[in-house]
Amino acid sequence: MSEYRSDVVGSLLRPDYLKEARKKRESGELSHADFKKIEDRAVDEAIALQIESGLDVITDGEMRRYAFYGHLIDAVEGYDKFGGWAIPFHDDQGNEVVIKRPVVVSKLRRVRPLCEEEFVYLRAKTEHPAKVTIISAQQAAAYYDAEKSKGAYATIDAYLADLVDILKTEVEELIRLGCTYIQIDAPQYAALIDPGIREGYRKRGNDPDRLLDRCIELDNAVIGDHPGITFGIHLCRGNNQSKYYASGGYDPISAVFSRTKFNNFLLEYDDERSGGFDPLKNVPEDRTVVLGLVTSKKPKLESKDELKQRIEEARKYVPMERLALSTQCGFASTEEGNLITPEQQAAKLRLVAETAEEVWG
Repeated sequence: MSEYRSDVVGSLLRPDYLKEARKKRESGELSHADFKKIEDRAVDEAIALQIESGLDVITDGEMRRYAFYGHLIDAVEGYDKFGGWAIPFHDDQGNEVVIKRPVVVSKLRRVRPLCEEEFVYLRAKTEHPAKVTIISAQQAAAYYDAEKSKGAYATIDAYLADLVDILKTEVEELIRLGCTYIQIDAPQYAALIDPGIREGYRKRGNDPDRLLDRCIELDNAVIGDHPGITFGIHLCRGNNQSKYYASGGYDPISAVFSRTKFNNFLLEYDDERSGGFDPLKNVPEDRTVVLGLVTSKKPKLESKDELKQRIEEARKYVPMERLALSTQCGFASTEEGNLITPEQQAAKLRLVAETAEEVWG
């Protein structure tokens, strides 16, 4: 049972000075040493913001990543950063942004640890409960392209075998360094919710239900067996510059609740696209559901009454002592960030913490 009632998904808006510094480092105008000082300052501010907000658990804001999956691409050789299958994100007004994904083009080689720097720095800076976010194997499965990747890996399974080894090693190393809460980010599962995207998979020769079985197998392999460590999975429907890429309730993937080893399910429930709470009846009795009721996509601040009412609805399926509250996703899954201001972000973090305090005490 989680002792955390107010949680955070991971990424926070990157300050402009950090975005600027990253560009300068990439063009060679800034030394690694100077860049690290700027990056550290951004992490320090992220820690302070979350602690001041009153959250029970914090992250480093993913300040050291260009995207939520950046830790994989930057630490592991073998990917073409922007050479992959492009996916469209859209909003309710029909505005669209197309993001080019990485694609695997040569044998994977772990050049350096993925998230150790993030955790060790965080641990040194605060005694507040903290967690690290890490990409799911299934998310990175989308970086395999039958044509572009076949020179490196004849099959997706061969690629995934190497990938799981890398992620497993990372999990073991984080635990050795004292990390007690690891969150696996798995927006790729949402593709198995959305009828349109499921159809796309079929056309590319992937059966969505077999894919679901494989996702579950991969996640269980990565998290292994580590008593006393909290593992969370974050399931959202895409988050990029306030846009999403999938819609639908959790019903088609409710096997994730019953068949994975995760302790915490961080779920997106901020609007109609998320469906109802009914699939929560499949969550085993020893797991916690973190309700992502506060949107990170839109500036408007939810009311506490509205949040409390939704928590009441959810408790019809999961008892109160196994519920918690968070934002529905990070505020900046990619460096560009969602279309909200730092002030609005701070207000939403405070709202999560205060509401949780009032509901659970």
